[in-house]
Order: sequence, then C-alpha cells, then structure tokens
Amino acid sequence: MYAVLETGGKQYRVATGDKLEVERLAVEAGKPVTFDRVLLVNLDGKVSVGAPTVANAQVVADVLEHKRGEKKIAFKMRRRKGYHRTVGHRQELTVVQIKEIKA
Repeated sequence: MYAVLETGGKQYRVATGDKLEVERLAVEAGKPVTFDRVLLVNLDGKVSVGAPTVANAQVVADVLEHKRGEKKIAFKMRRRKGYHRTVGHRQELTVVQIKEIKA
C-alpha cells in the first residue's frame, strides 16, 4: 500500500512508516499534519489515479523535527572582469513520519 502526494511543489511516493524530508511546513514538531493533495493511491493492487487529485484521499503524518538541509554553493564569475562571487544556501526542511493512508 502506497500513495503519491504533492507538497512544496514536489511529489513523493510514501508508504506507512516512511520518514520523509519535505519543504518547511508551518506545523509545530510533535503535531500531526494531513496532506490532501494525493495524486495516486495503490491499495493492494487496486490503483486510483486522480485527475488531478484522488477524491477523499488523505495521508496523515507526524512532524518529527524542523531542520536545515546541507549547504549548496553557487559560484558566479565573469571571465576577464575580476568579478567572482560565492553564495551559499541552506534549505529549511521538515522531517515527517507517515502514520496512515486514507483512501
């Protein structure tokens, strides 16, 4: 049993018990969160595909923690002009654990 859900502009394939790092959610750590944008649900071989979402399908998860991702480095340079610049970015993430899939 698995589902494909959309959050933060990305799609994730999840099953019950999975830990997942998603874009930062405005939910406190330790609280449950419900994902309503479920694009596909597979219940023991019975596949339901949404157009664009599956009606009445939800994925319930617990928020474990908020953290920051690894640092990504962007380096800009113009040749022969003496211009170079280094910029770092760390993405804000939320770690969730999938509790159940309701179809």
